[in-house]
Amino acid sequence: MPDIATRIAGALGSDVRRIAPLAGSYGLSLDVVELADGRKLVAKHGKGPRPDHLEIEGRMLGRLEGEIPVPHVHLCEPDLLVMDYIAGSGGGGAGAERHMAELLAAMHRKRQPFYGLAFDTTIGPLPQPNPIYLPKGGKEERADSLPRPVEGAGWIDFFRDQRLMFMAQLAHERAGLPTDLLRRIERFCDHLEEFIDEPAHPALLHGDIWGGNVIHAGGRVAAFIDPAIYYGHYEYDLAFMTMFGTAGRAFFAAYEALMPDFDARGFHEVRKDVYLIYPHLTHVLICGLSYASGIESRLSRFGF
Repeated sequence: MPDIATRIAGALGSDVRRIAPLAGSYGLSLDVVELADGRKLVAKHGKGPRPDHLEIEGRMLGRLEGEIPVPHVHLCEPDLLVMDYIAGSGGGGAGAERHMAELLAAMHRKRQPFYGLAFDTTIGPLPQPNPIYLPKGGKEERADSLPRPVEGAGWIDFFRDQRLMFMAQLAHERAGLPTDLLRRIERFCDHLEEFIDEPAHPALLHGDIWGGNVIHAGGRVAAFIDPAIYYGHYEYDLAFMTMFGTAGRAFFAAYEALMPDFDARGFHEVRKDVYLIYPHLTHVLICGLSYASGIESRLSRFGF
């Protein structure tokens, strides 16, 4: 098999001048690549958590392109993903938070046809199933090329079945999530409609917005990376951003002004903690059972 430099040069039509290691995770290597024509790229390569991991990432970035700033993908193969290098300069402060609110609100305002997606995705190294849940009055997109939808099912059904219960069961099987905690999640899911609402319409979500997945430059957002996309409730993106302090007062003030239907008080007081159970489950699988305490405290708060 040709080496990485040869493959990149052949696909992009320019010799590789330099390759420098950048980082790596989940069994993948990450390099900065400089081409003879002056272009600067990032190459992810290797065997990821699943054979199609890099292809899924490339497909996700392609879906987000034109919606929010993301690196343009030049080459997407099972063991090699090549995209633009986006220079960053650290956090951007309140101005960058307001810019992030503008970008996300514009994406979230666009009506999508159903919950789920046309393909399954990943969140970090974990699988993320996206069967199509078609609410009453919903509209299928390219019905001949999509799996049969679950009809008459909305966001609450999707978040219960394909996020909370799917990841809780996976955490139980792979990471030792205690059986009693799994049962508490199940009981909570039986009452999920008491705590979260159906949105006005499905929205495209990035799905994994934290500081490490946002590149800032010049006090603005230069790019979002490492997505975990699907169509869902925009409040999930917002909740995830509070987990590690990615979004603060400046973000939420700007976002609320741009999204008149956003009930900020109800979100911060109740719904945010419901949505944070899911990323805590993913972190149980990725980082360990210490994250189970965040699940337990939220379930206790809601009486489960």
